[in-house]
Amino acid sequence: MVSHLVELRDRLLRTLVIVLLLFVGMFPFANEIYGFVSEPLRAYLPENSTMIATQVASPFLTPFKLTMVLSVFAAMPFILYQTWAFIAPGLYKKERFIVLPLFASSVMLFYAGMAFAYFVVFPLIFGFFTSVGPENVTVMTDISSYLDFVLKLFFAFGIAFEIPIATFILIWTGMVTPSALAGKRPYVLVCCFVLGMLLTPPDVISQSLLAIPMWLLFEIGILFGRLIHKQPKETATDDAEEGSSES
Repeated sequence: MVSHLVELRDRLLRTLVIVLLLFVGMFPFANEIYGFVSEPLRAYLPENSTMIATQVASPFLTPFKLTMVLSVFAAMPFILYQTWAFIAPGLYKKERFIVLPLFASSVMLFYAGMAFAYFVVFPLIFGFFTSVGPENVTVMTDISSYLDFVLKLFFAFGIAFEIPIATFILIWTGMVTPSALAGKRPYVLVCCFVLGMLLTPPDVISQSLLAIPMWLLFEIGILFGRLIHKQPKETATDDAEEGSSES
């Protein structure tokens, strides 16, 4: 137990060092990074309108916060590798064969969710928000409020794009079968739109842009789950063969 705790401590320290190194490397460009993240909104601001800072420390703390969060996001492959290296010795060979691709896929899907939010969702919802306001109201968004808003969407879409991984794991572990999940499709579709309503701004466009990909990713998870799904008899035979080979 002590050796495992020591190893866990070492891996956490390595992860912390990597995150800090990434932060130190990106912080000199914090303002440029914020400018890139805020571009989807600034592109739709009126001609004489700009973003504003309503708090004294916001011009410093907002880019600082963004850089710190991006450092964690950028370090995600290393974080998941450390997680994999910690749990791999306790896995069977066939489990290691599946778990490592799952870790890699989860990173790629999380980044894909963030990219989808930035390049597809943001232009649509910011174009909508800035066009429906009253004519006598000038849009001048606070930089801190904007950052909180986009980080929420980044996280929501990043997590939503992990649905195929969650579906695959449920099928792989035998908790459910692909046919059972497929039978729950109407309920899943309703849940996707409910989550889209809760996690996105109160407009139909952004809700649909989250709900529809979530449903499609659920279907993809079922598709890949069917490829590895085994009947109970076949699974028991494989486990018996593996146990005899290890003994």
